Amino acid sequence: MRGSAGTMIGAALLALAAPATAQQAPAVEELSLADAAAALKAGASSEALTRAYLARIAAMDRQGPTLRSVIATNPEALAQARALDAERRAGQVRGPLHGVPILIKDNVETRELPTTAGSLALRDNRTGRDAPVVARLRAAGAVILGKTNLSEWANIRSSASMSGWSAVGGLVRNPYALDRTACGSSSGTGAAIAASFAAAGVGTETDGSVVCPSAMTGLVGLKPTIGLVSRTHIVPISHSQDTAGPMARSVRDAALLFSAMVGSDPVDPTTRDADRHRADYAAALSPDALQGVRVGVIRPEMAAPLARRFGAALAVLRDAGATLVDVTPPKADGPGEAELLVLKTELKADLDAYLASTPPTVKTRTLAQVIAFNVAHADDEMPFFGQDLFEAAVTLPGLDDPAYRQARATSLRLAGAEGIDAMLAEAKVALLVEPSYGLPWLSDPVHGDHFVPPSASELPAVAGYPHLTVPMGLVQGLPAGLSFLGPKYSEALLLGAGYAFEQRGRMRVKPGYAETVATGGGLEAAR
Repeated sequence: MRGSAGTMIGAALLALAAPATAQQAPAVEELSLADAAAALKAGASSEALTRAYLARIAAMDRQGPTLRSVIATNPEALAQARALDAERRAGQVRGPLHGVPILIKDNVETRELPTTAGSLALRDNRTGRDAPVVARLRAAGAVILGKTNLSEWANIRSSASMSGWSAVGGLVRNPYALDRTACGSSSGTGAAIAASFAAAGVGTETDGSVVCPSAMTGLVGLKPTIGLVSRTHIVPISHSQDTAGPMARSVRDAALLFSAMVGSDPVDPTTRDADRHRADYAAALSPDALQGVRVGVIRPEMAAPLARRFGAALAVLRDAGATLVDVTPPKADGPGEAELLVLKTELKADLDAYLASTPPTVKTRTLAQVIAFNVAHADDEMPFFGQDLFEAAVTLPGLDDPAYRQARATSLRLAGAEGIDAMLAEAKVALLVEPSYGLPWLSDPVHGDHFVPPSASELPAVAGYPHLTVPMGLVQGLPAGLSFLGPKYSEALLLGAGYAFEQRGRMRVKPGYAETVATGGGLEAAR
């Protein structure tokens, strides 16, 4: 549904003024953030909307398809919604998010709930604080509906991890095929928003953790330029690469949420210039944004069915007015090895600093103590995979180590100046496109994740540049995403291009909650 249907939707939501039941919950299925805002403006109740989402979560997250995408709902959500309804009746409206329920990944602090990062070591981490990004969303009028499940410790504990699993929340299931991964680490946000458990949600990314679950659950996901969104009071991995980002079912919804997230934070010096980039990123969206734009096309190795879907997406870009130019990625080895050293070194320093700020109820005050906790609680914490990355990180010298400093310089150069920047300049293009990832793989507790090419996340993650993924339809019944990459602070350009593609292609398909999907024939000879 689009914004023009706001009055109709408003009437539907007004009918939910009574306590919601499981039968009423489908009223919010596929309801966009923009249409929810229009409905509220037309007279619908935020309390009724919040009840409907809570009923849908109750019916589908631990029952029904059993997505396990939400770790906890906010006991104060209905009170917040009632207060925002009262503000609206008094003529005080904070903006398009006023009264709209959203979900927050459970490595981002919210004052009402513990922030666990999926680990039993942090189950008592009740800080009573809002991360600044959450405070901005509250100030914009959002109802904080609850916290979403995730890959434990944002997928940095083990090189053999199973994405989407945490000891606190269990394994997130993909709403398109319940036996498939929702990817990580923002798997819970991805599955929850795909299943319409909230209007939109917040994920976090170090390398791929917003864009991968978005691509594999049929969502729009934006990994912003590093420094636009505060990282304070978010359980960290890497101050060089960590960021929060919006995840939604449309580009407009992602832009609306992102607009409220951007801003400077004196505690996070990387955000010193963020206020200069505060804007209404939804206002300028146009279906004509690709007219005359030169777009670089990266054609990585991929399976034939995905290649056909990518070809169809490129045809949509051409139809939208883009000039497509093939781009050859740099031949130098990618920055992966250097990146891993950076992440492990910064993990030790940044996580130790975060844990030191937690309340006394948290007994694990250092990475070393978290490792010991996991060993002591191995049956619950390590039933499927270990903690080799933690164990490697705890042995590293620290942020003054010359090897770390060299690795950061090398990875930044390969990803930025000799990576994205070089491709943009040599082809004389404004932005780049490529498939976001391969298809969602079967969840495998024995062997862990089964990533297959392609993967578009590494260069923008390491360079600190923005990365937008937009649904480009289903391949063999599973979602695929198209990535839009650009230089630093090019969010408006990428959102505009993604919106023009989305409006022209209309490729997103809502989830069907299948137990599994058939991935095509070919196992036997054709007859």
